[in-house]
Amino acid sequence: MANIHPQALVDPSAILADDVEVGPFSIIGSDVKIGSGTVVKSHVVIKGPTSIGQHNVIYQFSSIGEDTPDLKYKGEATRLEIGDRNVIREGVTLHRGTVQDRGVTTIGHDNLIMAYAHVGHDSIVGNHTILVNNVALAGHVVVEDWAILGGYTLVHQYCRIGAHSFSGMGTAIGKDVPPFVMVYGNPAEAKSMNVEGLKRRGFSKDDISALMHAYKLIYRRGLTVEDACQQLEELLTQSLHVQLLIDSLRQSSRGIVR
Repeated sequence: MANIHPQALVDPSAILADDVEVGPFSIIGSDVKIGSGTVVKSHVVIKGPTSIGQHNVIYQFSSIGEDTPDLKYKGEATRLEIGDRNVIREGVTLHRGTVQDRGVTTIGHDNLIMAYAHVGHDSIVGNHTILVNNVALAGHVVVEDWAILGGYTLVHQYCRIGAHSFSGMGTAIGKDVPPFVMVYGNPAEAKSMNVEGLKRRGFSKDDISALMHAYKLIYRRGLTVEDACQQLEELLTQSLHVQLLIDSLRQSSRGIVR
């Protein structure tokens, strides 16, 4: 039986694995499912429909699965889905989706979501990401694997943050950030490739060299996006990681951070 503190409130219909821990003054509503090894600390509110995977830790004063404030939301049974091994720190807010989009907000695996960060409705956060304190994602945002968003980063709705990218403190992002790129400022500007991050994740020197060359093609040659993509294809023989850049440029609907 789950280890539920006597001063916690858990709806009888909620499904908790036998080893889930729930701290005092936490409230777990109906239509909530929590997987094995997850710890819910004190003063957490979890509202369904919400599914939480295994071995997550959710810290005090977080609000998980609340209704979105989107004015189009009319109480539909939208969802929040959280994967495994995420750390959700103090005061984080994760909202459910809307029927106007996917109807679900998704958090993947192995993410660190730091204090007072916000993930808006219908957003998708991948795996191994870090959202530093007070990051705010508007609705419909996609954050791809291994991205790191610095403290107080703001992301406009419908933006895509590419894999292995990085934003500096206080960055305001209004367009897509391509994979591997480091951005900073208000409005955000591209500064370089996230070289230190790539080194830490074991990218080879050849891969990093090819990606740096790709960055110059995109940002230093004055090329159109399509011309840049055509020249980037020539770099695929040096690194297959360049394909992520090509795909992101061709799929972008908002344009990329320059």
